[in-house]
Amino acid sequence: MSYSDPQSVTFAAPLPVGAVSLPRTSSGLNGSTYSSADGLTKLTASSQYGKRTRRLLRLDYSKISADVFLPATNVQKGMSVYMVFDLPPVGFSNAEALAAYVGFKGAFTASSDALVSKLLGGES
Repeated sequence: MSYSDPQSVTFAAPLPVGAVSLPRTSSGLNGSTYSSADGLTKLTASSQYGKRTRRLLRLDYSKISADVFLPATNVQKGMSVYMVFDLPPVGFSNAEALAAYVGFKGAFTASSDALVSKLLGGES
């Protein structure tokens, strides 16, 4: 089952501030992709099944900026942010996995995203 169409992502400064509409651009048996009209923002939701069940939600963001080595030339640069649930095929309910996520989210969003800011600064 796919998410509603379109999805949206709202960025904060220093990125261009505001909501970006992401209509569904791909849909398959175990995943869907939602992309912006300019192709610079993409949201992917997918599942993989095997010895472990992996559920992925991934945001890819790209921008066009000057090439470090050729400043007169613009190039596309990209980054990704994603979350993976890695579960055994049986033994954890969706409610238990969600409860673990809520605890995790509370830790990384506490104090104005302090843990994530420190992680991006190289702390561990």
